[in-house]
Amino acid sequence: MGNNKKRLLLASDWSRVGSRATVGTLLGIAVLHVAWGRGSSFPFATVDEMTDAVVGGDVVPSPTACYAVAGLLTVAAAATAGLPTPRSRLRRLAVKGVATTLAGRAALGFSGRTEMVSPGSASPRFLRLDRSVYSPLCLALAAGSLMSLHR
Repeated sequence: MGNNKKRLLLASDWSRVGSRATVGTLLGIAVLHVAWGRGSSFPFATVDEMTDAVVGGDVVPSPTACYAVAGLLTVAAAATAGLPTPRSRLRRLAVKGVATTLAGRAALGFSGRTEMVSPGSASPRFLRLDRSVYSPLCLALAAGSLMSLHR
């Protein structure tokens, strides 16, 4: 096997690993939103602590809002996993939408402007976590979802 074919196989393997990790992470975050919708504060000690760290304010999101986010994350995971079919136009469009949304969210977070899409997200703790955890995660998930288009 020539070097080019070996490189292509390695790139394909990395795309597969990256997209699978992205699917698992999206589903994990969806499960977390369902738990929050049911009143859990996991992994935080209290709901107030969770709200400050995750939402950036003192208003607890409604169960409906938590479940809606969980649903969107599940759809994003399904598209990244190759559903409805790996080569369908709908799936490719959905993955591109997922990547664009996540990259946009990352850009807003890195620039300290998350409040533009999530009014009230301004607590110092949230802003610190947004720049150091949430935005890098969104950027990685955007890249991982795009990797799924190349397997």
